[in-house]
Amino acid sequence: MMRLAGGLLAACISSLALAGEPAEDPGLTAEQVVEKNVTARGGLDAWRKVRTMIWTGHIESTHAPVPSLPFVLELKRPDKMRFEVKAQGQDSVRIYDGARGWKLSTTSSGRPEILPYTREELRFAQDGQGIEGSLMDYRAKGTAVSLDGVDEVEGRKAYRLRLVLPSGAIRHVWVDAKTFLELKYDREARNALGQSATVAVFYRDYRAVEGLQIPFLMETMPASAPAGTRPDRMMIDRVVLNPPLGDVAFAKPGVPGRRNGVPVDIRPPSGGMQPNQGLPPGFPRLNRAGPPALGASAPPGGATVH
Repeated sequence: MMRLAGGLLAACISSLALAGEPAEDPGLTAEQVVEKNVTARGGLDAWRKVRTMIWTGHIESTHAPVPSLPFVLELKRPDKMRFEVKAQGQDSVRIYDGARGWKLSTTSSGRPEILPYTREELRFAQDGQGIEGSLMDYRAKGTAVSLDGVDEVEGRKAYRLRLVLPSGAIRHVWVDAKTFLELKYDREARNALGQSATVAVFYRDYRAVEGLQIPFLMETMPASAPAGTRPDRMMIDRVVLNPPLGDVAFAKPGVPGRRNGVPVDIRPPSGGMQPNQGLPPGFPRLNRAGPPALGASAPPGGATVH
């Protein structure tokens, strides 16, 4: 996708003011839950009109070397993504053009280099579900959705949906039984040792952007984390719909340190900076394919962004 900005007061009231509190309907099918989710988020036709999107914001994590890591996420249909995180004067960049991916990393000597996505990273990127997320227009994407149960998420009744992506990967999404906005999403991640684990992504502070509901705060933590664990936070400061984004922004970088001919400061601090330094666990890292998006593997996105 698709994590986080200030405005805690707005976060407390936006989900009620923007999404409303429709009457709870306890006997819905998976298809009906998805239909209500699509309506709550602004409608399929409105989302189809979004051809490009830019998120700007920052990441907060106790694992990061600085309190706040600014990021820019650019998305373009059908599946293009560019994600940049700034850490201590250095940009970590990931690009996916819909078929191939590249990452700008820094070697142990401090020299920048362009590396292609690994097979695993490509699979991760291909499991992304577009700008609007995994539930919207899911049949056209080849995703199967079924109702897997009803749970309580932070005191709210939620429908648990089971998603089988075209790759065969299985994901779960929890949809609020009153607002019908996504509350939570589980995805697979790998730690620094390469071990697989389930990561929970919580969507908060929904706000209306030109009539579309977008969470401006996403919190990520291991699903098995003990109570009291501080989540990593992705805060969106601004969302821009349909800005002009040329395909060159999503092409393979030709010159390390340059983005479309514009110099990028990638000089490492004293001692050099490793590719994943400054990126908290569970967030897009140089061994992952992109940011989490709403309902997707990647605000992204998943997103998606969503």
